Parts: sequence; structure tokens; C-alpha cells
Amino acid sequence: MKGTLGVNIENATGIILRTRLLSDTSLIVHWLTADAGRISTAAKGARRPQSLFRGKLDLFYSGDFSFARSRRSELHTLREVSVKETRPAIRQDLKRLEMASYATTLIEQATEIETPLAEVYRLVGDFLQAITKGEPGAQLVYAFELKLLNELGLSPELDGATLSKGAREIARHLVEDDFEFCGRLQLMEVQGNELRQYLHGFLIYHLGKIPRSRATATEG
Repeated sequence: MKGTLGVNIENATGIILRTRLLSDTSLIVHWLTADAGRISTAAKGARRPQSLFRGKLDLFYSGDFSFARSRRSELHTLREVSVKETRPAIRQDLKRLEMASYATTLIEQATEIETPLAEVYRLVGDFLQAITKGEPGAQLVYAFELKLLNELGLSPELDGATLSKGAREIARHLVEDDFEFCGRLQLMEVQGNELRQYLHGFLIYHLGKIPRSRATATEG
């Protein structure tokens, strides 16, 4: 859609992955969307008391928004935001926050900017819903990693994996079943350790590195 002075205005639905300061009064907001992929927007004046963005831009919020696409950079101008979901439970619980932060950092590392990511967008939304509503167990992180690898075309061949029979069967469930089911799985300590170590090595091999926050996200 063309706005005033020929500015290209676009609409999207997204999840806020990260925010950071742009200036004393403005923020950079990093979004994950289905159609536009990962995009960055400048929320000008967002930190001013009377800003129309006030209370609408926080970690893991979901909403509809519009932005003016820049012709010269990858930082676009945020125009309007309508919040649909705020997920307060994540920001009120350290374990949930660690898991959500790790997942979003992994997404930023494993995907290209402004590339359509419909299934990854759905996956992130489902994962945030799972850790918001259910017990935030480490198996949900392993499920997220395996499902993400599957969406990226990097799914491990479990039949040949160096895992015990029990850990291999759990890994299959984590790939194939929804997060609600995965959250109910009971892992023995040895199985959890197997999956943690196996996926650690697999992720490093394919992605080159993994976020440091994985250690705290998979504790317990």
C-alpha cells in the first residue's frame, strides 16, 4: 500500500523477539512474522510518556502492526501496533524467560532476515504458548530444537543417532507430537543428559555455534 509521498506501507502480524534502544526516546523492535520473516522496525518516540506505542512493545508480545519499508536499509519505520497477546507469565518467571530468550536467539542465529518463515513463526508461537500454559521442562526446549531443525531441513537421522533406545524413542515424540504432549513426557535424568549432549553437538555441527543461554534454558 502506498502512503503519503509514495511511502510503501505494509501490514504484518508478528511476535516481538527483541527490543533495544535506538535513542533516548526511540526503540528498535525485532519481529518474527510469517510472511515478511524477521524484520527490524524503528519505533520513533516509543519511550516518550505520551507515545502511541507506550505499553505495546515488550518481549514476546504478539500483534498486528504496520510499517513503512525503507528503501535504503533493513531498518523500517513502525507506524501502528495493535497488541493481541502479551504472555505476562514468561516475563514473571525466570525459567520461562530463559527458555523463551534462548528460543528467540536461536531463531535469529539460524534464519535469514526478511525471508518468509510461516512454519517457523507458527513453531515459535506454539512454543511460547506451551511454556506459558504448562510446566517449563527442558524437554520442551529439546522439542523446539528438533522441530526447528526439521523445518530447516536439518532433522537428525534418529535411527543412526548415538542415543539409547529410550532416548531415541523420546526424540521421535519430540519431533512428531505437539508441545502439549511433549510437556507431559517424563524423562529419566540419563535420557535428558543424552538428549542435551546429542543436540548440543548436532546444533554446533550444523549452525557453527549455539547461544550461550542454552545451558540455563535446559537446566532442571
